[in-house]
Amino acid sequence: IDGFIIPDLPIDEYERHYKYIFQSYGLKNIFLISPQTSEERIRKIDNHSDSFIYMVSTAAVTGSQSGFGPEQIDYFKRIANMNLKNPQIVGFGIKDKQTFAEATEYQKGAIIGSAFIKFLKDNPIEKIKNFISFL
Repeated sequence: IDGFIIPDLPIDEYERHYKYIFQSYGLKNIFLISPQTSEERIRKIDNHSDSFIYMVSTAAVTGSQSGFGPEQIDYFKRIANMNLKNPQIVGFGIKDKQTFAEATEYQKGAIIGSAFIKFLKDNPIEKIKNFISFL
């Protein structure tokens, strides 16, 4: 384990109470941002982060989207234009070659969650290479 994603941990709480614990064990805390996160808060997260920033693509439930619309693409562009020091990785809604390509056109990577879990549920583990090559 290299780090944790703790969605409900406010950055101020992390700084005051948990940062020293993470550092003492060599762990990273991955902060989340969303389309509703203010530029000020994004910059604060970027300044306090030493890992990637998890970009939640939408407020929808993970795995429920059919693709990215203009609002998400504008969000990806807006964050890319902020020139943050930490890489941004998009999560929520990444499930196929198209959504992977759309996310990585503007950011450093994409996280595939629900689609991968569904694939594992429906296929033998030996077919993981097929899933990855499909992307």
